[in-house]
Amino acid sequence: MEFSLLAQDRDTAARRGQLSCAHGVVQTPVFMPVGTQATVKTLSPRDLEELGAEIILGNTYHLNIRPGMEVIRELGGLHRFMAWPHPILTDSGGYQIFSLSKLRKVRPEGVTFQSHVDGARLFLGPKEAMAIQRDLGSDIAMVLDECTPFPATHEQARKSLRLTLEWARQCREQPRTPGQMVFGIVQGGLHRDLRVQSAVELRGMDFDGLALGGLSVGEPEADMYTVLDWTVPELPADKPRYLMGVGTPAQVVRAVARGIDMFDCVLPTRVGRNGSAYTATGAVPIKAGRFKADSGPIEEGCACYACRTFSRAYIRHLLNVDEILGLRLMTVHNLTFYLTLMARIRDHIENGTFRAFHDEFLARYEGE
Repeated sequence: MEFSLLAQDRDTAARRGQLSCAHGVVQTPVFMPVGTQATVKTLSPRDLEELGAEIILGNTYHLNIRPGMEVIRELGGLHRFMAWPHPILTDSGGYQIFSLSKLRKVRPEGVTFQSHVDGARLFLGPKEAMAIQRDLGSDIAMVLDECTPFPATHEQARKSLRLTLEWARQCREQPRTPGQMVFGIVQGGLHRDLRVQSAVELRGMDFDGLALGGLSVGEPEADMYTVLDWTVPELPADKPRYLMGVGTPAQVVRAVARGIDMFDCVLPTRVGRNGSAYTATGAVPIKAGRFKADSGPIEEGCACYACRTFSRAYIRHLLNVDEILGLRLMTVHNLTFYLTLMARIRDHIENGTFRAFHDEFLARYEGE
């Protein structure tokens, strides 16, 4: 693994970098489309390549339950299984256990929980989480962590962090597939001392990169930026920084300005399937009645297939009659918007114009 910093913005903490993975090179800042079930919903791997995606995210929890590691192992790992030859980041499954499983018991050695599919009793600890990701063969594996809920008292967050740090140490010691990177996860809730402690201790474990977890879980948006301001200065400058589960286009731009390199979020795909399109002036509800006879594209000037080919009226019709093509076209547009946004961000950081872009983008997107 090699992470190279190519440019640093003069007026903000934004960075332009390059991350060399086992299955290819990723340009940062980067947005990773989410492929929960070994697919980005409605899209093929070829679609993703044509949109310009360089890395996608896979979900350890869901893939371990269905189709199961035996199947994926037998078929040559996740890259071959889903015919995606480029980098993949896999999460540890911890977040899904804490968000999907109603019955769970947390112990120092791991978590016993019930499958959300059939109620089967399962166990996941640091050793198991890393073994699953080793079988998947992902380029980047995430440590098992306990996602600190919001709200959490200082004592609750402290106990949770103690467990997360111990699991991180154990994950760090597990064998990995050749070329696989492992990222630690900073937790600590909305408590500055715990966030700083987490960052400092993880920094000492010498992970390949560090992620910020436990954000975008219901806390006020301003608190998320406060946590970034506390934490990012404590992270090593020569390692990639990943903000998990974030976020809207405006959140991504603001987080890049604070020094974040990597993002993932279900919003562009999920919001698209629900009928809203991201544009330079905010999200537009294409299913709205005012677009019933609108002959224009989703967004003027957008180069995606949906905007080059179809009208708002036609896409609205597809969505309203539950045609799969409508979901697909909205996904194509929204991921194009995100991936194009990241390319523009990278260009502006390189050219020394990111601050002006940041201000102009947010003013237009938020209608200020």
